[in-house]
Amino acid sequence: MSNILGTARHFFEACETGKGWDVCNAFCTSDATFSSQTTALSEISTLEGYCEWMKGLLTPIPDGHYELKFFAADVADKSVAAFAVFHGTQTGEGGPVPPTGKSIAADYVYHMEFDGEQIKHMTKIWNDTISLQQLGWA
Repeated sequence: MSNILGTARHFFEACETGKGWDVCNAFCTSDATFSSQTTALSEISTLEGYCEWMKGLLTPIPDGHYELKFFAADVADKSVAAFAVFHGTQTGEGGPVPPTGKSIAADYVYHMEFDGEQIKHMTKIWNDTISLQQLGWA
């Protein structure tokens, strides 16, 4: 039986808590790719780049955390989907503007595709425009 669900969960937890690529790479192929139809992530095409972006996001939003809503595997199609809500308040420096004290509650989905037991590609589905407005960044 495949353990892609376990691998995906370990990756998700590491990525969403800002562990960065140093920890997340254990769950991914070395050349894992990333895509998202968002302006905020338009320059990122590798999963390494995305993991580091998430790590950096927790500087201006130090209380950033996720509320997991759904997590399931499709073993036949070698993929896992996760739906969560990201919560946090910009109280730290490092954002595009000084700390706003505004909070975010952003719905998002990860779709992770596997090569064997490792993630080879991840797509993030997220409305970055709403999130940036909530934080006062747009």
